[in-house]
Amino acid sequence: MTGMEPMNEKELTRLMEKYAKSKGFKLNPDRRTVKTIIKGLLENEKQHGYRYCPCRVLTGKKEEDAPKICPCKWHKDEIKQMGHCHCGLFFRGE
Repeated sequence: MTGMEPMNEKELTRLMEKYAKSKGFKLNPDRRTVKTIIKGLLENEKQHGYRYCPCRVLTGKKEEDAPKICPCKWHKDEIKQMGHCHCGLFFRGE
């Protein structure tokens, strides 16, 4: 871990909103889904030391799992193709 204090749900949600806006995306309009994903990210950070995307399967191998840290390496292509990322946190901005 980085030695920083862990974020709470509200702080991480704000951080993800800021990221989404900076990339021309938005967060899922379903706030319950956002809350569930944020909780999963925080749980993964607590258990594994990184905010791995909760919808990706972890191998336990740091090099293989690194691209799964949210925002994952696939999210931009998924948003382009499907209008949202695989887990549904980020949506195409309109």
